Amino acid sequence: MGSEVSRLCADLDERMKRFRNRPLEGESPSLWLDAKAIKVRQDGRVVNMAAVVAIGVQASGEREVLGFDVGAAETYEFWQTFLRHLLARGLRGVRLVISDAHEDLKQAIADVLAGTSLKRCRVHFMRNLLARVPKHAQPAVLVEVRSIFAQPSQALARERLRQVAEALRPRYPQVAALLEEAEEDVLAYMAFPPEHWRRIHSTNVL
Repeated sequence: MGSEVSRLCADLDERMKRFRNRPLEGESPSLWLDAKAIKVRQDGRVVNMAAVVAIGVQASGEREVLGFDVGAAETYEFWQTFLRHLLARGLRGVRLVISDAHEDLKQAIADVLAGTSLKRCRVHFMRNLLARVPKHAQPAVLVEVRSIFAQPSQALARERLRQVAEALRPRYPQVAALLEEAEEDVLAYMAFPPEHWRRIHSTNVL
């Protein structure tokens, strides 16, 4: 039994190695990058590690898992190595990267994928925004902020964002400041065809 389990594990490891190192074909105009903290048993003890994934969105809207890895933490060096490995395998055509606002990740994207636009994941952004609002007021604020993303064009979304920021500023100045600071990041996806918006506004895949 033990030898059979070992054989299966070795076979699985080999399959995963081939998948992680396979050549990448075609272009991925949009790239999702996401991470999640997981617990891993290592050297007889349980430790926290970061599981990361890259998902490419093709021009047709189809998605493909391009790569994944597990590291000790979401450091700049870890993300830089991960992104460089994707490029070495053939990643190309990236115009928009959708991720959270992790500073080390943002710097790695700027250095390795220079020239791409960065779009902050809407799910992560909304969590950060609502953390600045008292719980009883969150539903009303959520309605206002969601109206920004319901606009049919980027220009109208920008206009609505500024209106919402001004309306919220007297009671929630931190929310208004966050909206203004994040305008470019959270609305970057609207530069793409509207039929792709639903697929690229968030990285909520892990």
